[in-house]
Amino acid sequence: MISRAGLSVVRQARTQLRPRTGPSPVASLSSLARLLSSLAVLEQRDGKLNHGSLGAVTAAQKLGGSITAFVAGGNIKAVAEEAAKVNGIEKIIAVDNAAYDKGLPENYAPLLVENIRKGGYTHIIAGHTAFGKSLMPRLAALLDVQQISDITAIEDEKTFVRPIYAGNAIATVESSDNIKIITIRGTAFPAAEAEGGSASIEDGVDPKAECNTEWVSENLAKSDRPDLATAGKVVSGGRGLKSKEEFDRIMLPLADALGAAVGASRAAVDSGYADNSLQVGQTGKVVAPQLYLCAGISGAIQHLAGMKDSKVIAAINKDADAPIFQVADVGLVGDLFDKVPELTEKLNKQ
Repeated sequence: MISRAGLSVVRQARTQLRPRTGPSPVASLSSLARLLSSLAVLEQRDGKLNHGSLGAVTAAQKLGGSITAFVAGGNIKAVAEEAAKVNGIEKIIAVDNAAYDKGLPENYAPLLVENIRKGGYTHIIAGHTAFGKSLMPRLAALLDVQQISDITAIEDEKTFVRPIYAGNAIATVESSDNIKIITIRGTAFPAAEAEGGSASIEDGVDPKAECNTEWVSENLAKSDRPDLATAGKVVSGGRGLKSKEEFDRIMLPLADALGAAVGASRAAVDSGYADNSLQVGQTGKVVAPQLYLCAGISGAIQHLAGMKDSKVIAAINKDADAPIFQVADVGLVGDLFDKVPELTEKLNKQ
């Protein structure tokens, strides 16, 4: 049954086969691919393309059909030229206007609506990032369609897989909307190749929509360490570190020894041990590095939702019954104030 919003949950196990009628499957699929057209909404900051947003291109490639990328902001030419080199993109739509620099949904969503209507796109794809999570719901409302959030797989042009209940259940959803508004989980769709493409660049439609919201300022935690969302190695600390001073003294040298990004549990962030930009979990960042090493984290379900797809999970905790050990590939029961500095020292000697 299709819901009013245009979504229905489809059974994961499908055993009933329906006889095919009409044209051959190959002919039908090729005709469908010609009709599909995806718009990948790419992110930029300070005139530089955010390569993490190229996962939207990868998702569009799985759908098939033509792929157009969209960028907007002041002095956008350099970003558009960089995006044009991305493998798989056929065309870049660029809007040069500094009013879109910060990606405020109040004016960015109407901008997208005008360009979607002009281009006739069937699928609009963005990352499930702070930018995507603020922009895409407003876009869906303006287009009067249902958003499909945080997908991890694509079955066909109208059927998608997404986690629910903090990842404890997987839903397969089907959309009957003519335009699909989709956000993707970055860990499920790797960034498309940044080289090998030769897309054309066109000026987009700029409605210059009135915006009653003013960008005032932002305070970003700056670091020379790898970006948490895309790092291959992550070390995270939890409430067991007891203070910000101990968090910095214990976890930062370990991160430097491994060349890793730094993360934190929500409990550590709420206690003021770490900046909220470092939070890993259901209400923070979702990461899937090659190595996720955590210390002083018990393993609450909300935290596991943000890191359980990591390739190798290593945990240090003095509580042998901590839930984190149920998902860890490697576990060490011990006092983190002894074990982590010991590990850091051995790594520095290599």
